[in-house]
Amino acid sequence: MSKKLTTRAEDYSKWYNELVVKADLAENSAVRGCMVIKPYGYAIWEKMQAELDRMFKETGHQNAYFPLFVPKSLFEAEEKNAEGFAKECAIVTHYRLQTDPDKPGKLRVDPDAKLEEELIVRPTSEAIIWNTYRNWIQSYRDLPILINQWANVVRWEMRTRLFLRTAEFLWQEGHTAHETKSEAMAEAKLMNNVYATFAENFMAMPVIQGLKTESERFAGAEETFCIEALMQDGKALQAGTSHFLGQNFAKAFDVKFANKEGKQDYVWATSWGVSTRLMGALIMTHSDDFGLVLPPSLAPNQVVIVPIYKNEEDFTVISEVANKIASELKGKGISVKYDNRDTQRPGAKFAQHELQGVPLRVAIGPKDLENGTVEIARRDTLTKEIVAMDAISSTIENLLEEIQENLFNKALNFRDNHITEVNSFDEFKSVLENKGGFVSAHWDGTNETEEKIKEQTKATIRCIPLDISQEVGVCVFSGKPSKHRVLFAKAY
Repeated sequence: MSKKLTTRAEDYSKWYNELVVKADLAENSAVRGCMVIKPYGYAIWEKMQAELDRMFKETGHQNAYFPLFVPKSLFEAEEKNAEGFAKECAIVTHYRLQTDPDKPGKLRVDPDAKLEEELIVRPTSEAIIWNTYRNWIQSYRDLPILINQWANVVRWEMRTRLFLRTAEFLWQEGHTAHETKSEAMAEAKLMNNVYATFAENFMAMPVIQGLKTESERFAGAEETFCIEALMQDGKALQAGTSHFLGQNFAKAFDVKFANKEGKQDYVWATSWGVSTRLMGALIMTHSDDFGLVLPPSLAPNQVVIVPIYKNEEDFTVISEVANKIASELKGKGISVKYDNRDTQRPGAKFAQHELQGVPLRVAIGPKDLENGTVEIARRDTLTKEIVAMDAISSTIENLLEEIQENLFNKALNFRDNHITEVNSFDEFKSVLENKGGFVSAHWDGTNETEEKIKEQTKATIRCIPLDISQEVGVCVFSGKPSKHRVLFAKAY
């Protein structure tokens, strides 16, 4: 297969799909809408998972695991949640297969093995978890409960795309229980802020923190906080959500506790999650026409060393130096790969590591050994420099920090240059068609107007920014009064 990618300008969607496959991140599986995450792609996800897990634990959360299957009666208990996910549910109705007497060698569902109650394959876990919490909570002394689980979920999407939208995906979902409304609200805000910090400090992806409108909220939530990012094609991507659930699930599952006054009260709840969709966000925030571009904080290999040699004698001497450099860098906490494969020429190795987004590439040949230097190539700028052998370690440390910062600033400048204020619906449509990005516009606050704008432009309200300032105006669509602007965009 050719390593050359379709360019972003030619066909952004095709570029994305090709990059995911050719960079060995993931591929489609034999199951419709499901993907195989390949080792290199999974290594990036593991880095994300490790950093997020550390951040969750630093904020007092513990990991647990709950069943994949949810009895239908439990799933139905919170009506808004059930209705919101009903169309995406996969359902288990039988528990056994048998040989088909009419088709030798084939199997069929055993009609006598029908389940007494159908099981929903979890699209999200609020139902099974809140049914469990009922057994855990009796008193205010049992609160708060701060639980996270790393899991897979199934949402039977009709149109899928690797990482961005698949029928099965990996994620984490936090589920917390609190004594008071204010504690639960503070938790929902805290976790949204954790997501924003992770996105910006590790993914080098600037995000806008905001609130979802009523029509865009998580099913069963009273408020949904979110982080919204902007991709290179001008479309928005919801990168994470944190929900204040009020007492809705506690009431649906009868989760009460004796408060400090000895009275019975319903528990207050939150849930929050990010998924392998972050992989898609990472790809589309930084990558270019040559392949993946990874921020050093999440790169499986931050540095790759490639030997250039003509014979075994050269290779032996270069390997000794390369291994010494690798050992020194690893001692500083830098992940290094010495690519000493003899099945690939240096040019092919360069192309592969460029395609896979390795932040820094170090090339060492016989002349470099003579001169006491190495060549270092940056993936973010595609520039090269010659560095003295005794300055390699400090230079690489500095370059990795510089690359991380450069990627964030580049993405931030793009994002900020693609937030456009408009004051009429004609302006609104023109920006969407010709520039893209976030459109900052007044909205009258009604679901009706929001839906009509979506029907006519395919743009949705991505969020009401948390740092929005009050600004009296009129809705760009209806002309009715508006208290502040909101951010619209076409989105993934």
